[in-house]
Amino acid sequence: MGLSWMAWTGPTAAFFCFIVLCLAAMTVWELKSPGGAPRHGILGLDTTRGDRLFISLLGSAFIFLAWLGLMGTPLWAPLAIAIVWALLVFRFV
Repeated sequence: MGLSWMAWTGPTAAFFCFIVLCLAAMTVWELKSPGGAPRHGILGLDTTRGDRLFISLLGSAFIFLAWLGLMGTPLWAPLAIAIVWALLVFRFV
């Protein structure tokens, strides 16, 4: 079958590499500091590190899709918004 159905461009490859790096970083973080007790997050939910990663990635996807639907390209502004979103979800701000 192959992967000809997927548009494997540079940005697509970078996106999947980023996801793999996020998962690897979370694995290392969990190995160095096991447990990661649940915290009360920005959405009013008790979340673990993995939950917060999932919420930040899902929210970022919606930010980009909304931006593309409403504004089009370039995508630097939604990237900044998505980074701020992820920082808020992880409470680093």
